[in-house]
Amino acid sequence: MSKEYKGIVKAWEATVRKSQGFTKKRSHTIFGTMMSATVAHADDEDPSSTTTATTTTQQQKEVLLPNGDFYTGQWLEGLPHGSGKYLWTDGCMYCGEWQKGKTTGKGRFTWPSGASYEGDFKVGYMDGIGTYTGSSGDTYKGCWVMNLKHGQGIQNYATGDCYDGEWKKGLQDGHGKYQWKSGTNYVGEWNGGIMNGNGVMNFEDGNRYDGNWEDGFPKGNGTYRWADGGYYVGVWSKGEAKERSGTYYTAGSQEAEEGSEWDQQELFLGESLSACKISVTEVASIYPSQKACYVPGSDAGSFKQMKAHSYDGNSSAADGRLSNYSMSSWEGSDSGVGGGFDGEGEESYYGYTNVNENLNKLRLQPAKKQGETISKGHKNYELMLNLQLGIRHSVGRPGPPLTSLDLKSSAFDPREKVWTKFPPEGSKYTVPHQSCEFRWKDYCPLVFRTLRKLFNVDPADYMISICGDDALRELSSPGKSGSFFYLTNDDRYMIKTMKKAEVKVLIRMLPAYYNHVRQFENTLVTKYFGLHCVKLTGPVRFIIMGNLFNTEYAIHRRFDLKGSSHGRITCKPESEIDASTTLKDLDLNYLFRLQRVWYQEFCRQVDRDCELLEQERVMDYSLLVGIHFRESFHRADIPTPPRTSGARTPTGLRTPTGTRTPTRNGDVDSDVVGGGAPRLSKAEIDKLVLDPSRWASIKLGMNMPARVEKTVRRDGETQLVGEPTGELYQVILTFGIIDILQDYDISKKLEHAYKSMQYDPTSISAVDPKQYSRRFRDFIFKVFVEES
Repeated sequence: MSKEYKGIVKAWEATVRKSQGFTKKRSHTIFGTMMSATVAHADDEDPSSTTTATTTTQQQKEVLLPNGDFYTGQWLEGLPHGSGKYLWTDGCMYCGEWQKGKTTGKGRFTWPSGASYEGDFKVGYMDGIGTYTGSSGDTYKGCWVMNLKHGQGIQNYATGDCYDGEWKKGLQDGHGKYQWKSGTNYVGEWNGGIMNGNGVMNFEDGNRYDGNWEDGFPKGNGTYRWADGGYYVGVWSKGEAKERSGTYYTAGSQEAEEGSEWDQQELFLGESLSACKISVTEVASIYPSQKACYVPGSDAGSFKQMKAHSYDGNSSAADGRLSNYSMSSWEGSDSGVGGGFDGEGEESYYGYTNVNENLNKLRLQPAKKQGETISKGHKNYELMLNLQLGIRHSVGRPGPPLTSLDLKSSAFDPREKVWTKFPPEGSKYTVPHQSCEFRWKDYCPLVFRTLRKLFNVDPADYMISICGDDALRELSSPGKSGSFFYLTNDDRYMIKTMKKAEVKVLIRMLPAYYNHVRQFENTLVTKYFGLHCVKLTGPVRFIIMGNLFNTEYAIHRRFDLKGSSHGRITCKPESEIDASTTLKDLDLNYLFRLQRVWYQEFCRQVDRDCELLEQERVMDYSLLVGIHFRESFHRADIPTPPRTSGARTPTGLRTPTGTRTPTRNGDVDSDVVGGGAPRLSKAEIDKLVLDPSRWASIKLGMNMPARVEKTVRRDGETQLVGEPTGELYQVILTFGIIDILQDYDISKKLEHAYKSMQYDPTSISAVDPKQYSRRFRDFIFKVFVEES
């Protein structure tokens, strides 16, 4: 414990002893004693006094709280505001900047154990750039988000090991270098705190492994080199021997040595690899966001303590995270994890006062169920049955186990197709069915099978979603391209009919697409799961892809953004626009504000994805954005304190108390209100968003908490991006890049030539892929901005 810390504790204890007699006499007051002439009582209501806590002038105060906590520093309107020092009775201390009673800005937090954090805070959380020094000697210096290491950072362990690289949600994730004290090091990809992906391990004895890793061990293609120059090239696996193969080459030789064999188990079971354990980081017993100060309540002359959440105690230090806490102590709409929310719901990690009051100006209608169920008698009923039979056959067909994600070039060959005939009476390979005879074709089956594994799609769940008892739903009208869209009943997958030209584009770009989605986990491009063809009288080609809006949050507004202006407006009166209406560039009246770490990753990924599409000579793609306004859930059954801010329930968001909304299958579900929107209280929504243990559902482009700012166009349609108005809304965003199969072919070139004679060439969608990519990125980076 430092001398400075001991001195403060002694002074604080002396102050407590002095004040004990006075506090007994004045137990009804908020602060028990005067520390000096500058100390004021919070219950002093004399309007003529210049030292009352209710004055709007910032003051310097020393305050002893009823529970024994002590604060000294700047004070404004009954709250710590400015620079100040807060000492809790358990010995924790914060010294730094405050904003409206919350630790926000630069500061230093110390624990009684001697551990400390110095750096940026946001609403109680360690958030920004900061350094954590553990009591055991661990240190981490780098980026933080909500108490979690997230971004670039360097971790020095008490064991002498060191990691320098990317972090995600408190764990090593991305590219990084781990240096063991022994001299061994690993440089490569990480996933969830484990070596996973391409990487190189240099052993202390001079040997080296360069190749693919999975779950912390070599898996797939790799090369092991000895210090003397010999090397072994093969397919690696810690599992069964039949999954392993390879060839040994002696030093200086280009040919395999006859009669010589080397067993991979020598590496897996040897001391060199087994000694390379990832050190664990120290886990704090309590976090700054859990330490709440006493703040004035909404009732005059009374105080309330912000609810602080207790430490779980069951969290293992082995996960390497610095933020494992219980979310079990929520009450009403109060949240004390980092003081993120007060009892009136006016503040949150993502924004400050009056953000949600602006929702009163919105008229958001409940989302309607999309699509028409394809039942018997529907014109496409036979096609649906054939599609389901074909998918069940393709996915359920036995095949060799996928031991590696590395595929041979032959798997991507356009001639790699499998035709299957489905007679009504069945055959050796197909089951009997009640539909007419048809033929079924799988394109590049091994590639799409591997893609489903890469996207963590379980084969059984995939078949149940598409081929289960529930029918598909056909969207009401075909898209501009003439394609028809179908949704599975659980909304997980979308099926789109395709033109032959689109199939050719996808097969052509399939190798690059596969490598791209494999390399970049956070890619925003559409996820494809299967490419098939049903042939009755004529061929019907279709693609199965992920439904971008398969989320627990109701989508209230959706925008299709390209960065062009000609024809990019929805010709509908305001009264007819609802949650299912897809709005366009000139309809956009928001700026999307992302937290710094998310914004940086967003920009990087958009650049990567656009480079892929530009390289493959495709254009006319767009960013589809869905917005869920976080105040738009049903709150009638949630007891909340009276608001003093004057905020009202947004018009059009509340359903009548006691009503229940039918679910997709027609039944009434008490957990679904407002046409499918989750029936969640404010506390439950905030709990879902802010609890790091539930961050698995929050990814780039998926369930992302953010803020949007209302904009207005001063120059009408000539202004593509409106001017900000200051109206802010707390939202959940879902977005991705769609329609990536339009080649810049002769028809698009003719369209460009024709429209360029009539309109501004920069305003039309049909432009060269390079120009399209540049314009698309310029526009997206104007409407998505970093949160200030």
